[in-house]
Amino acid sequence: MILLNITNASEVVKAKAGKLFEKITPDRIDQKLVEAQVIQTMIEQMKLEGLEGEISSVKGLEVIGTDLITKSTFVVRETKKF
Repeated sequence: MILLNITNASEVVKAKAGKLFEKITPDRIDQKLVEAQVIQTMIEQMKLEGLEGEISSVKGLEVIGTDLITKSTFVVRETKKF
């Protein structure tokens, strides 16, 4: 299993879509937009390599050192097969 944590979603949205768009979208929307694009790109690349599997977007996980913390608000937002 691979876990990615995107920590600069707002900066990416600002750079790609402009300052105005970044200012009017909440950080959680920025995070979802960037995650969706990363997932789509990863799926495309993995298919090209012949890999099969699933990618899930989740909310409520945190990695601290070697510990995986699940919060009470943990939820799987979406899972896509490739």
